[in-house]
Amino acid sequence: MTAIETTLADRIDAVLPQTQCGKCGYPGCRPYAEAIGNGEADINQCPPGGAKGIQLLADLLGVDVKPLNPAFGMERPRLVAVINEAECIGCTKCLPPCPTDAILGANKHMHTVITDLCTGCELCVAPCPMNCIAMVQAANPEWTAADAERARLRYQARNRRMARLEVEKAERQLRQKQMLAKLRSAKNSA
Repeated sequence: MTAIETTLADRIDAVLPQTQCGKCGYPGCRPYAEAIGNGEADINQCPPGGAKGIQLLADLLGVDVKPLNPAFGMERPRLVAVINEAECIGCTKCLPPCPTDAILGANKHMHTVITDLCTGCELCVAPCPMNCIAMVQAANPEWTAADAERARLRYQARNRRMARLEVEKAERQLRQKQMLAKLRSAKNSA
């Protein structure tokens, strides 16, 4: 496949909203796109995409439009997360699930949401032990293709960063094990 060729999953992923919310039953938009492309998932499982997204998928795939499957949620206006900063204890439990690094904060310091980067996925709400994260209607209720592309790029950058951190952690642990083995060997030789 050349750089300009695209797979069916690429074309499907291109019309998904890139909220990475998992409401479709898959861990993100790309796995859902692959499942649709493989015939393992239906086009009506994405609440953030709603009727417009279903129409785009139906047009792309040449299939009939169908209503959103309520088992996956309801279509609603675009939401964004808002943290009640007075109640935030800075536990950082909301940071790891955010697919686009839209939450800014540090351990034991107040957190805040960068609203323009929030996809409205709601993944930060459940881990919060203080229940200080609320989902509110976005000032701009229309999620555009540009918003989806920006979210995709941020999600991919986050995944690359997380993978790099895992490699660095594994390398650090290996160095620590090697150093410990050397110390034990030196101790046993003495």
